[in-house]
Amino acid sequence: MSDLPAQAVEATPEEGLSATARPTAVPDNAVLSTRPLQGNPSPDGYAAREDARQLAHELAQAQELNEAWVWEALSKARYKESVAKLMMPAAAGTAKNWGVYRSRFVEPIRIRAGVSFYRRHEGDLKRAEATYGVPASIVAGVLGVETIYGRQTGNFRVLDVLTTLTLDFPKGRSDRSAFFKTELGQFLKLCQEQQLEPDTVLGSYAGAIGLPQFMPSSIRRYAVDFDADGHIDLLRSPVDAIGSVAHYLAEHGWQPEWPAYFDIKPPQDDQALAKLLAPDIVPSFSAADMQGLGAALSASGQNHPGQLALVLLQNGSEAPTLVAGTSNFYAITRYNQSSYYAMAVIQLGEAVSREAARSN
Repeated sequence: MSDLPAQAVEATPEEGLSATARPTAVPDNAVLSTRPLQGNPSPDGYAAREDARQLAHELAQAQELNEAWVWEALSKARYKESVAKLMMPAAAGTAKNWGVYRSRFVEPIRIRAGVSFYRRHEGDLKRAEATYGVPASIVAGVLGVETIYGRQTGNFRVLDVLTTLTLDFPKGRSDRSAFFKTELGQFLKLCQEQQLEPDTVLGSYAGAIGLPQFMPSSIRRYAVDFDADGHIDLLRSPVDAIGSVAHYLAEHGWQPEWPAYFDIKPPQDDQALAKLLAPDIVPSFSAADMQGLGAALSASGQNHPGQLALVLLQNGSEAPTLVAGTSNFYAITRYNQSSYYAMAVIQLGEAVSREAARSN
């Protein structure tokens, strides 16, 4: 998610998938569990590091936690070199390509798993849409792109990830250690609130957790008990995940009944085009503004009452794809700060809901 967004990092193609893999909605408990560390094997452990002890003090103060308990947790954390490597940006000169990106996510495995998930949880998806105004297809698209509906929620210990990225953030890219320090504090607070052992919670290489891949701060702020069982569980409850994604997008500006984007033909004038592209994905122009600069909007786009952004998706050496993104397109990029991600969510969700309706 282009520079460490609200939820995690740039979505990447999953590895080790099989076309015959069973599209289960939630992983087995065995996948979700891990044994606590027995001690801290040097040199990967943080138990002997003074900066880790100081970190425990600071997090305990900030989150009003017992310092001894925080230190006990951090002393079990291990440095993960693989996490540091995965956090590095793509090699310089790597061309963005929407067609390639799309093929990773709008593809048969995710569509089949999505149809199964959609049919199983259609009532919950529709209830979330009625409650928060976010279409069922968008929620389904997010869960499919993020974890293939719970199939791949991550096998990294979140404690290891967040400690590594707080105290040993890799050199060579913009330093986001402060962000991960905040998330580590939020994670420990979450563990206290939900009575979780910090060294048993698994997630992504950025510390995102569960079917929707929420960062700890987002779990505490946006996750909801949508199945009304008395607690929030984004790892084992698809219903909580559905409600939480819809709530997150609603809180980030989703407007019911509005589409995410309109078709558009960009202006021929280079200066006008540059002016429309300058705000990037931030909706900054009315439909009249765009047309005044020479852009040709679709008939429905011409009547859109909100602001629009000219969104450009590179296609390698081929001509780029351009759309007029609404505030709803922008809301999806609050989940992951990438226009490619947002378009993949939209198109996967459309494919899943279309196939689910056809199968019914």
